[in-house]
Amino acid sequence: MPFNLDELLAAYSTYQRFVALEPNPHHLRYIFPLFEGTYFAYRKIDVLRVTHIAKSISTKPSYIDIGCGYGDFLRKVREYIPNSIGIENDFTLFHILKKPKPDYIYLGPIEGFDKRAVDTAFVGWMEPGVDFRKFVASVANCVITTFDEGGQCGINGGCEYEEFGLQRIAYWRTPSWIDVNTELMNKYYTPSLLSQDTRTHLKSLRSSHNLWYVYSKKDFSNCVREGLYNWIQNEKTMTEMFDFESILDECGYHFKETLQASMSKEPLWEVIFDVDSHDLDGSFHKSPLMKSKDTDQ
Repeated sequence: MPFNLDELLAAYSTYQRFVALEPNPHHLRYIFPLFEGTYFAYRKIDVLRVTHIAKSISTKPSYIDIGCGYGDFLRKVREYIPNSIGIENDFTLFHILKKPKPDYIYLGPIEGFDKRAVDTAFVGWMEPGVDFRKFVASVANCVITTFDEGGQCGINGGCEYEEFGLQRIAYWRTPSWIDVNTELMNKYYTPSLLSQDTRTHLKSLRSSHNLWYVYSKKDFSNCVREGLYNWIQNEKTMTEMFDFESILDECGYHFKETLQASMSKEPLWEVIFDVDSHDLDGSFHKSPLMKSKDTDQ
């Protein structure tokens, strides 16, 4: 359930004490994601994937970030889709942080939002026990969602949208903020409690707990699939990064790295397509990047 006011104030007090220690500012987004970051770790490449998926539906797509917090991820998306908006149910966060609410973030429950169609809805976080998937699926042509495999998201831990008539197009795996938080705490903030051998052993147990799912209504599935597939061909030569991505590299969560301790052997940020595709000339093929839902992964 969402935090109550006392819990938020207590967390903010702890956050302020930590800031007073003058830590690396990039650490804050992973140690206090509610106040400084998001509940999922991302790179610039994630922002570009999301925006290119939206633009595969429309040259001027409508985009909404549901549960956007104070807008950390949304601000990055707006660099590419300037008319993007967000909706956040908990206004107390802006009050506690003493941050002005941008005019592109609307306060209130998603069910109170004007029920008009949008090209793409992004759901980066859904409180455990809260489930607004039915509403989102009714208004969005494409839904991109992230969730923690530990059980975050919706009733009974469900984040899927197939039961609401959407088709899963693709997914990729990234570390969660918890994964990065653990690495940072072990290395910088509890060193006296852990021997070097223990830290080395813990590092060997690194895994990755966050999944990004891309869903689409049937009428838009081909353009979403092709838009994402065409974009990722450009990633091989992409060098631009956000400055805080250095922390992900330092913690061992490199782009396209395979984590030995993870149950999944897919490299981080590797896009896996769920359905078969066709060449533009009509000949059938299955790309090396594409796997069937029924294929063992």
